[in-house]
This record gives sequence, structure tokens and C-alpha cells, in this order.
Amino acid sequence: MVQITQFLRRAVQTRPDGVASECEGRIRTWREFEARAAALAGAMAGLGYRPGDRIGMLALNCDRYLEYFFAMAWGGFVFVPINTRLAPPEVAFWLEDSGCSALFVDDAFLPMLSKVRAELRHVIRVGDGPAPEGLLAYEDLIAQGASVPDAGKRADDLAGIFYTGGTTGRSKGVMLSHRNIAANAMLCAAAFGLGADVVYLHAGPMFHLADGASTFLVTAMGGKHVFMPRFEPGAFLQAVARFRVTATLLVPTMINMIVHHPTVEATDTSSLGFVLYGASPMPEAVIRRAFKAMPHTGFLQAYGQSEAAPCMTFLPPAEHATEGPKAVHLKSAGRAALGCDVRVHDENDNEVPRGVVGEICGRGDNVMLGYWRQPEMTANTLRNGWLHTGDGGYMDADGYLYVVDRMKDMIISGGENIYSSEVEQALYQHPDIAECAVIGVPDEHWGERVLAVVRLKAGSSPTAETIIAHCQTLIAHYKCPREVAFRAEPLPLSGAGKILKTELRKPYWAGRGKAVN
Repeated sequence: MVQITQFLRRAVQTRPDGVASECEGRIRTWREFEARAAALAGAMAGLGYRPGDRIGMLALNCDRYLEYFFAMAWGGFVFVPINTRLAPPEVAFWLEDSGCSALFVDDAFLPMLSKVRAELRHVIRVGDGPAPEGLLAYEDLIAQGASVPDAGKRADDLAGIFYTGGTTGRSKGVMLSHRNIAANAMLCAAAFGLGADVVYLHAGPMFHLADGASTFLVTAMGGKHVFMPRFEPGAFLQAVARFRVTATLLVPTMINMIVHHPTVEATDTSSLGFVLYGASPMPEAVIRRAFKAMPHTGFLQAYGQSEAAPCMTFLPPAEHATEGPKAVHLKSAGRAALGCDVRVHDENDNEVPRGVVGEICGRGDNVMLGYWRQPEMTANTLRNGWLHTGDGGYMDADGYLYVVDRMKDMIISGGENIYSSEVEQALYQHPDIAECAVIGVPDEHWGERVLAVVRLKAGSSPTAETIIAHCQTLIAHYKCPREVAFRAEPLPLSGAGKILKTELRKPYWAGRGKAVN
């Protein structure tokens, strides 16, 4: 049965009195969790929401975020998790573009509501106690909601819309079905080897599919979910020791912060047997430091993207060799996940010989339905039955995939995808900028950082700080330039009149074996 709610029913069937979640002193069993999800689904139906309606969530990690995912699936609604790092105009666009008619929001983001102009029938405050005037209270809905039967959505029914950056500067909504999300959980099950005794820490943001790879799997296993609202390395180490965490998801930037934290060696992390990492390339020096700082922990690398729900390849802990002939695999993204075909194609969608660079492509039940309301982009990305990732890479004779470049104009900083065209649109709204180009340059902490190359209009003299501050009013801070390089001469152009970003990137990437960091 290809259905998200089957994971919850299995947890209740196999571990009804097992702990489902622990958060801020709230401990709930799987039996209680199912009852709350069914009541929340019933409350939303009582407010007039019908299967297929899109309902958003803007909140930090917590047990109620987990309930939201399964309550929406139970009621047949479509969940739309919203990036907590977005600026108000971006949040408004996600809500409007997806057609969200209701929004769950926690106290951290209530002040943003006055700046987000979107048509919403209801806003539900996620927290304890009464809600501010004009809002509904989360716990009141559950207490008053009449439990409803599972709506029975499954297979290719739309389950969620996960937004990702757009090459045209517009975010695009990745439509994932029940089949897509369930297939990803099951291919992860084969790789992760987690059981009912798993204690999973949500350290990465729950709006992100990197964390979602484990959200649904841990539920299916009847494991225990624990949460930290925001990632902070010291708090992470404390949580591992306190809850005896056995598994988590971290991006390389997080791992780097943890293994260099002054308390890492004094903290008992012996329970942490499994760390999934991905979302950006892992510097070899960081993973070597992680092996030393957390010797009891096995590290598994995943490669993929939102369009694949999100996993496509894995490099398991046993293949993280640092010495000997297999050490070369540490630089790879691993091999195809069970249930997902992965190949490297040329421009005509023919598979290239091993060792030849082409575009990484994939297919399987985990591959998205398409982009929300963007049929042309969907057709281009899913052409000939394959997901075209936009990443350049090659495969060796043993099936290990190596990512060497991005065919898309994209930067990955701290595990977040940043499309340069979106940043450029913000820059061009500054009245003193005549011409600009945004590129990614190597950064030892974030992997890559955003650099804006700018030519100013004659007679103007804004500082880098004022330009960056201007961008921060329009787009999320993590997307904004970290530095600005001013040029007096026009930016180099191709014969077709396009800015040659390859030329702008060369000085920063000279001497490196690949064009991603």
C-alpha cells in the first residue's frame, strides 16, 4: 500500500505504547499521536477544508510539526512546508503560488504575519495557550476536533509541495505524491538499517526534505522523534547526550561546527551510531575530523535533490575508507539507491561511457510528479522518462558517482540551494547598479559563499554593506551576497551577449580539481 498514513498505522500497530515524540517535556505515544493527527484532520475538515487543499506550515522544529505532516496526509490535504529563512515577500509568494488557504505558524514567526500579504482563510497559532485575536489555537483545534477516518489518499495523489530555487529567479514547487515520499522512505530503509529502537534527532530544519528523508522512515519503524528548534552545535551535543540520540541528519557545515566545538570530546556521544549527511559536498578534512571526534558514529552520505524526494545515491559507513585503494570512494557520492536508477547522460540523453562527464539523471518511484503549475519546466526536467538533475558528473567502473560541476547556475552554501538569478534580480532593484553577476566562490566554513560582481552607474558610490542590506530586504539573508566585488569595466560577455560567469569564477577556483566545494 503506497500511502504515507500507512507508516503511522504501522507504528501504532507494532508499538502503540512506544514513545513517538518528546519535545519540551511533552511525551506522546504512537497511540496518542495517531489520535491527535486524526483529530487535527477532523478539525480542519470542520473548518471547511477539503482533500486537495494546500495548507502551509511556518515554524521551527517541534513535535507539532511532525503531527502536521501526518494530520495533513490523514485528511487528504496537501502540506506546504515553508523555509523559515525566507524574507516576507518570499513567504507571500510561496503561499500565493501554492494557493494555500490556511497557515500554521509558531510564535517565532507571528511578528512576520503583518508583512506577509496573502489571502488566507485561517491562521493557526502553533503553541500552548490561547491564540492572539483573529487566530485559531492549535491545541483547541485538537481538543475540539472530531476524529475522522483516513481520507485514503495514496499512490499518485499529491501529498506535498516543497519549494526549491528557480533558475528564472522564481521558486518552483516540487509536487511529491504519496508514492514518491513512501518510495524514498523505503529506499532509505534499505540503506540506513534503522529499527524500532531508533531515537532520531531533528537537528536539520523540518521544512527541508533532507530531514524529511528520515521523518517518514522513523515513523514507519515506530521509532522515537526528538527535536531541537534551531541547530546550534553546543545544544546539539547536549541533546545527543540527554536523549541518547542514535541517529540524525546533518549537512557538512553542521558537522564542521560540531567537530570543532570545544565540548565535543567531553560530551558523551557514544549513543550516536548513525549520521546521514548530504545537501552539499563534504570536505575531506571535515569528515576525517569527524571520524576522530566521534569514533562510535557511522557516517552515510546521500546525494539527491527535492525532485527525487530527495535521495538518489548513498555512500554507506562501511565505504568511508580513508586509506587504501578504496579511499578514492570517499570523494564520490556513492552508488545508486535500491529502487532508483542513476545514469550519466549526454545532451541527447544517451548514457556516456564510464569516466566521461555528463548530466546526472535518475528515475524511480521517488521522482516527483512535476513542478506545480509549470508544465513546460516539468516537461524539460522529466524528458524521456528521466529526471535531469542539472548536475554534472561521471560514474566509475564500479558504479560510484562523482559530482564535478553544476550545469545549473546554482550555489550551495551551508546546504541551501541558491540560484544566482534570484540574487541578481534583487541586486538589479538597487538604483545604483548598472550591471551585476552572482557567482559561488569557495568558503572553508559554508562550502561556498555568494559573491556579487557589480558595476555601478556613473557617479554613484554605494558601499558593499548598503548593497547587501538592500538585498536583505527582498530575499532571505542566506541568499544575499557575503561580499561585493566592484568593477569599473563592463563584465565579460559571450558571443550571444551573456555574461561569462566561467571567466569571473576562474580566479577563485584556480588550482581546484572540481568546480564545486
